[in-house]
Amino acid sequence: MSEAVEFFPYNNGFSSKVHYENSHLILDQNQEEEKQDSWFEEVIDDDLKWSFALNRVLHKGTSVYQDIALLDTKRFGKVLVIDGKMQSAEIDEYIYHECLIHPALLCHPNPKTVFIMGGGEGSTAREALRHKSVENVIMCDIDQEVVDFCRKHLTANHDAFRNKKLNLVINDAKAELEKREEKFDIIVGDLADPVEGGPCYQLYTKSFYENILKPKLNNNGIFVTQAGPGGLFTHKEVFSSIYNTIRQVFKYVRAYTAHVPSFADTWGWVIASDQPLSIDAAKMDIKIAERIEGELLYLNGATFVSSTILNKTVAKTLKNETHVYTEESARFIHGQGVACRN
Repeated sequence: MSEAVEFFPYNNGFSSKVHYENSHLILDQNQEEEKQDSWFEEVIDDDLKWSFALNRVLHKGTSVYQDIALLDTKRFGKVLVIDGKMQSAEIDEYIYHECLIHPALLCHPNPKTVFIMGGGEGSTAREALRHKSVENVIMCDIDQEVVDFCRKHLTANHDAFRNKKLNLVINDAKAELEKREEKFDIIVGDLADPVEGGPCYQLYTKSFYENILKPKLNNNGIFVTQAGPGGLFTHKEVFSSIYNTIRQVFKYVRAYTAHVPSFADTWGWVIASDQPLSIDAAKMDIKIAERIEGELLYLNGATFVSSTILNKTVAKTLKNETHVYTEESARFIHGQGVACRN
């Protein structure tokens, strides 16, 4: 959410803050203290902020497409922030990425090819590459700067970036899918949340899903996407609309959620296919043991099945949702992308 970096005194004499406010990344500093406490504030909504203490700011800047910050936090380790929104935290990113990747690949009979839209930090590719059957993972991210500093700073993904099965492409995912002739077993949407003026919201539209993405799936192919906040008070922002939009395009669609501590909310994903999705806890556990290298930290069969059981309020909203994402009628989460400020 940042146009520029501003510095000004923090007058209470106790701490400093690093936060996004009114579309600016602000670093408040008390020059009189030798040792300071610094805090990052994410503006969740006009009347709600989420803050946590920092050790230091590792990187901050503005690329052509979005504002980027990599922060070293006391509670969550290294965190990636794009356009003022928490994208991933070192201590619990495995929850998000295991939920995003493994259900889709485990529902597929024999996944060999994976196309990732976004995913510049490398964690989504890392999880996909753990599947023994996977032969080729294409990670297509629009922002070279995000990829470069994640590859440098996020040590957990160094092996993934070096894996010979990974093909990294810097391009708009829509343009990349349009020009490719091959089809894929799995297509993954690991895009930033749709914000006004951001680079991603058109990749949540019905026309994109119907005319570009779906034709690039093999006959038994599966599409899965992150779908924004899925909490009791936040699921109407974009989650229900993304779910309903995908439901217009694919025959079998399931929404599921999990709590991610660093997001301070429950998160939502949507999985879809034109073939039935087999969701059975015992069978999924067998597949996890047979197909995946190493042990998963969060997901097992029972966890995934339970994640598809939504509370009454969220389930009712998703069932009754009528909004369909289009280029002319998009929903956005709180915040603004770079394009709105240029």
